[in-house]
Amino acid sequence: MSQTAHIPSHRKPRRSASKLAFRAGVAGGVFSTIAVAGAAAPANAEPVTEKTLEMPTLGSLDADLASAVSASAEASQQEALDQSLAAQESAALQKAAKDAKKAKAEADRKAEAEKAEKARAEAQERASRTATRTSLSARSSSSDSSSSVATGSAAAIVAFAKAQIGDAYISGGTGPNSWDCSGLVQAAYAQAGIDLPRISSDQSSRGTSVSLSNLQPGDILYWGSRSGSYHVAIYVGGGKYVGAQNPSTGVVERDLDWDPPSGAVRIL
Repeated sequence: MSQTAHIPSHRKPRRSASKLAFRAGVAGGVFSTIAVAGAAAPANAEPVTEKTLEMPTLGSLDADLASAVSASAEASQQEALDQSLAAQESAALQKAAKDAKKAKAEADRKAEAEKAEKARAEAQERASRTATRTSLSARSSSSDSSSSVATGSAAAIVAFAKAQIGDAYISGGTGPNSWDCSGLVQAAYAQAGIDLPRISSDQSSRGTSVSLSNLQPGDILYWGSRSGSYHVAIYVGGGKYVGAQNPSTGVVERDLDWDPPSGAVRIL
């Protein structure tokens, strides 16, 4: 035995012819199958391609981030602007409410001042009218103490005027059962044979002007100016007069202080 007989051989074992033939048959069958499949495929069939997933680049990520940051900044600016406008509107409303409250307080103050002034004026007017009535009453009493009873023509005038008390008032009335103020005075003086004008302003323009503190029965009282009077009546003594007042009252007898006359004239 040689010295190398115990060392295993490194040569590859030879393949048998049968195995090689088997492998060749298998390979030939596979290639044949592929060829048949290729021939059976449609001529216009699109080749199968592989799709590749594109990954975002670093540049596109930066652009998206910048766009998001810009949108966030714009949203923040809009929110700040909205808050500023809301604050301005609230301040304007508060100022308007304050101004309205101040204006109302000023209007109320003026109204109260006007009311107080009107009350003072009315009080002064009442006091003045009271003083006038008191003065007239005192004057009438003084006058009546010397000549409180009508005599002669004055008596006829007074008696006629009193006899018509209760008759109706009609504008333009001259009797016998309805009168206006100047119609009654004209008819009363006719009883004494005195012809007076028909109109009150003409009647008060006749005779002699006398003071209200020196009246005598039969004197003609007038309201308004002497040459432009709008109402007349007859003084009957005792601080009273008779006149055709208005459609509501007719011919009545009243105290001088009920409606103080402006003046008086004496015709007798």
